[in-house]
Amino acid sequence: MDDSISSLTAAQLAGLIRQKQLSPVEVVRTALERAERLQPELNCFITLCGERALDEARQAEQAVAAGGRLGPLHGVPFTVKDLVNTAGVRTTFGTLAYQDNVPARDAVCVARLRAAGAILIGKTTTPEFGCQSLTRSPLFGQTRNAWSAERTSGGSSGGAAVATAALIAPLAVASDGGGSTRIPAACNDVVGFKQSNGVIPHSQALDVYGNQTYVTPTTRTVEDTGLMLQVMAGEDPVDPWSIGVVKPDFVAAARPPADLKGKRVLYCAAPPGRPVAADVQRAFEAGLQRLRALGAELEPFDGEGFNVEPIWRAVNHTVWRTRFAEMVAERPELFSDTFRRQVESAAAFSSVDYQRAMFERSALFHKVQGMFERGDLLAMPTLTRTALPIDQDLFQPIEIDGRRLEGLREHWYPWTMVFNMTGHPAVSMPCGQGSDGLPIGMQLVGGFRRDAELLQMAAAFEAAGQ
Repeated sequence: MDDSISSLTAAQLAGLIRQKQLSPVEVVRTALERAERLQPELNCFITLCGERALDEARQAEQAVAAGGRLGPLHGVPFTVKDLVNTAGVRTTFGTLAYQDNVPARDAVCVARLRAAGAILIGKTTTPEFGCQSLTRSPLFGQTRNAWSAERTSGGSSGGAAVATAALIAPLAVASDGGGSTRIPAACNDVVGFKQSNGVIPHSQALDVYGNQTYVTPTTRTVEDTGLMLQVMAGEDPVDPWSIGVVKPDFVAAARPPADLKGKRVLYCAAPPGRPVAADVQRAFEAGLQRLRALGAELEPFDGEGFNVEPIWRAVNHTVWRTRFAEMVAERPELFSDTFRRQVESAAAFSSVDYQRAMFERSALFHKVQGMFERGDLLAMPTLTRTALPIDQDLFQPIEIDGRRLEGLREHWYPWTMVFNMTGHPAVSMPCGQGSDGLPIGMQLVGGFRRDAELLQMAAAFEAAGQ
């Protein structure tokens, strides 16, 4: 097996395939062999579709030989989180209840990647219905961090981030309902981008108007994120938020500018009362210095009014109760204790609680949008500490620099849920390592529908760190 192929980015692979210097069959076979070799260690796949992927790779190779027009991702392997529908490939939603589910149609984003020539090699792990930030389920067990088997991969797109970090495939379709792309990206040292609401059509949202979940790209480089966005973005009638949204040139936006002169960055390490590990604080300050060295002006903000976990919980738990309460009551044995407890906790929320949370969500949007009247970029740590222990449970306290803290969501990722609620684009960028040698992420946030501008600033941040 040639691991040098595995280290290539999607942009590099696509270029070499177009130039007939690499065979799509060789590329896909390398990805599949690496996936099979690392699966016992990482456990980041629920399903591998080897025969189908190789068949498509042979067809891709014939197309190259024929000299016809090739898609921008022709022959490039990609993975899809097992919450996202794939025609003819089982989609389990990470649960025993759907372990034999095979969709008839691809999600819009998957169909677009395939139309661009990308080749699906497998479905990556997610906890039951993507409902927690730790990737484990009775269906498949636990997904381990790409850097340490003793740590969690994060979640709920843990498999997507691990498969990308482990050089199995350069592109991963993930999803994000409260940080589910950015959390595992920070845990595994990859780029996790959550776009503005409507930029990539979400063809599986049940509430298309109040939706706070996103189907997203996960890659190793900003350039590859730009490629994925270019292919996945664009309006579709299935998603009303996407209709009329103009698609910029994301490929061009992913090229780093010479500097960030004239840009103002507003930054905050954590909302009041939320501790940040000392090594995360150091990495964050180094990231801010990188932005300053690029010419950006930095201005702190105090973080008041950003305790959004209660808003997120009221909205999300109402969704969980509606979707899952009857299912769990009928077949409780199919679900983990943690998932059952999550669904049970949702019974405490009333319709009044939900509507009040939606009012507060609107006020939060106005608050964040107002910040962009004086700044071009928001910056904060993606997580307050590095990846949690592999045996961490959602309902257990977490530890930050020796302090035990109740409430995993609000203490580990206080900044990710905010931008699911408001719809602003946010990306987790690699930003150094902790004292334990594990990755640390920095979250950069752009103005609403200013995704291309955020991508460009992320590219500058990435290039300055190389």
